[in-house]
Amino acid sequence: MTVFGLAVRTLRHRAGGFAAVFLAMVLGATILMAFASMLDIATGDVPGAARETLVIMATVVGGWGMLLVAFAVVSTLTLAVRQRAAEIALLKSVGATPAQLTRMIVGEAVALAVVSVALAVAPAALAGRGLLALLHDTGQVPADVGYAFGPIALAQGFGITLVASVAAAYITARRTTRVRVAESLVSAEVERPRMSKKRIVAGGLFLALGLDLAIVTVTAMRNAGQETMATAGQAAILASFGLAVLAPGLVRGAARLAGGVLERCGAAGDLALASLRGRTGQAASVVTPIILFTGIGTGTLYVQATENAVIARSGLAPEEGAETIETLNLVVIGMIVAFTALMLVNTLLAATAHRRREFGQLRLAGAAPGQVLGAVALEGAVLMVTGVLAGTVASVFTILPFTVARADALVPDGGPGIYAGTVAVAAALTLVTVVGATRRALRVPAVEAVAV
Repeated sequence: MTVFGLAVRTLRHRAGGFAAVFLAMVLGATILMAFASMLDIATGDVPGAARETLVIMATVVGGWGMLLVAFAVVSTLTLAVRQRAAEIALLKSVGATPAQLTRMIVGEAVALAVVSVALAVAPAALAGRGLLALLHDTGQVPADVGYAFGPIALAQGFGITLVASVAAAYITARRTTRVRVAESLVSAEVERPRMSKKRIVAGGLFLALGLDLAIVTVTAMRNAGQETMATAGQAAILASFGLAVLAPGLVRGAARLAGGVLERCGAAGDLALASLRGRTGQAASVVTPIILFTGIGTGTLYVQATENAVIARSGLAPEEGAETIETLNLVVIGMIVAFTALMLVNTLLAATAHRRREFGQLRLAGAAPGQVLGAVALEGAVLMVTGVLAGTVASVFTILPFTVARADALVPDGGPGIYAGTVAVAAALTLVTVVGATRRALRVPAVEAVAV
């Protein structure tokens, strides 16, 4: 059997394990093509100001959306490959070379990317029409400008999804296949105790870029009016990416800090602590969308609230282009909330479903279903708090510099309700999903679960 034949066969027999990756690609391609279609519209007969609005919508929002998509694909694909560590170790033990395994994993990613883009065309066209309707309603694009979904949207959707998928698959495969057979069999059950230097450097670079933009916001952009939002908004996005890259380290730190509390929660707490210490990589995949959701969402909402308050207090008419910027911010928030919420649920479902065998083993060893459910709920609570706190730190990269530069104050407008609402949504998504998925997994008899 050829390497690509093996990849296709693996996709057929492990469809459930690749569901999270596939959904991430479909959602990502939908977002990319929806915003890229604005460029297809701009190539038609569109007035100059409206064309500029369409281009800004496609490049600014679509550009950051591309990074979110890349993060989601890398996160879910890494989780899927990590869950197959034992299978890959066995393939290596029977003679499969690292190059063959790499081609197999990349082949799987290519097949998923092609199918996902094809399925995303219809929802992307609908989403693009919705974006144009929003621009029509706000008067930023004339009502007689029709919708177009053409080669630019298709090229960007397919090209970016394919490149992101192949790059993520290659990086993940290289990391997995470099380990020797004996070490692979051990690492299938025990994850690496430390982050790689490359991950630490990448996370530090994102944080440094975010800090640089925060400093620029306070200094060079202090008297720039609404343009201050450009540098301020990007600071939280970069900081969120940086902390998301460092998520494994954050999870380990959270496990140490929460250890004393969990140990007082009885058997469920002991099980939760053991899982957090031994499943750092999978836990980090859950924390990542929480960080992005909290950091980018909170930062953007407070920036827009502060900008609106500054304009209201000044008594002056909004600057030219203020409506476009506000629309962009609202679209960014909508995209982030929808995409990261779906990815959080998607990742939680995939990670929890994969643990069905583990839950069965715990029950056969004497743990009651309630203890298993309690342990998973405690894990979810620790991960939720970790992600929210990290996202809060990331949002400060935007909120504080913008408030100082634009309102000459330290406390942003908008009140505590914005932050409370963001945290409530993150907590609800995390805990409801993880508890619901665990309940479903516990319905399977323990003997059947272990035999899977």
